[in-house]
Amino acid sequence: MTVQVPLRRLIAVAIPVFAFVFAWNSLAAQNKGKESVETRLQRFVDKDEIQHVLLEYGRALDARDFTAYSNLFAADGEWIGGFGAVKGPANIKAFMEKNMGTGANTTNNYHLLSNFVIKVTGDTATAWSRWAFVQPQQAGGAVIAQAGRYDDTFVRENGAWKFKKRTASNDTGRPTGAQVRPLTAPESPSSK
Repeated sequence: MTVQVPLRRLIAVAIPVFAFVFAWNSLAAQNKGKESVETRLQRFVDKDEIQHVLLEYGRALDARDFTAYSNLFAADGEWIGGFGAVKGPANIKAFMEKNMGTGANTTNNYHLLSNFVIKVTGDTATAWSRWAFVQPQQAGGAVIAQAGRYDDTFVRENGAWKFKKRTASNDTGRPTGAQVRPLTAPESPSSK
């Protein structure tokens, strides 16, 4: 028994099949150069971990916890900024203690960190961000005493992201008349 298929029906079936095969091959060719879902997910995890390092840097600096601060740097990590340049966690810790002291942050100044731009490439990364140094004032309120940017290079060391090199640039100077709040706040008029 011979089955005859009308030519129109054959064409009606063949065209969508050929279109599907062509589209599938085109999509497969486009995706050859694209990252896997696992690779993209890992990059997002890495960016989150690096952002945590950036924020922990500010927290440790403001708390004057220079042990935690220096541990954010790789074994050959380097800090470059207004005080000078230093390399290695132990040297960075000693350098910061010398320049900022070893006591508590009694003036309650702090850093605002923002505008993180992070690019991860395998086990290395770069980051760019902004910083502002806020100082409480004797008369109340606070001023941004200085502001600038960080240019960073990161490396994954023993499974953790660390600063390979952190360069702190100051884009502004201290405003005229800025005064750090005294150790004890002045009495309020209502307490007299």
